[in-house]
Amino acid sequence: MPKMKTKRAAAKRFKTTGTGLIKRFKAYKRHILTKKSTKRKRTLRQSTILDQTNVKNMKKVMPYL
Repeated sequence: MPKMKTKRAAAKRFKTTGTGLIKRFKAYKRHILTKKSTKRKRTLRQSTILDQTNVKNMKKVMPYL
């Protein structure tokens, strides 16, 4: 059976933690930043853990996590 391919777009956007959780970056930090508060922009800088409802789909997209 051939190897399964990883979706390269997903591999660039998601990483795994040491405990096996999937880490992602937050949205809404690219443009139209003037109306957003400094506090909001500061929290958007930090990464967060992927929600449990999306983990199953990510395992299909990136089989070799």
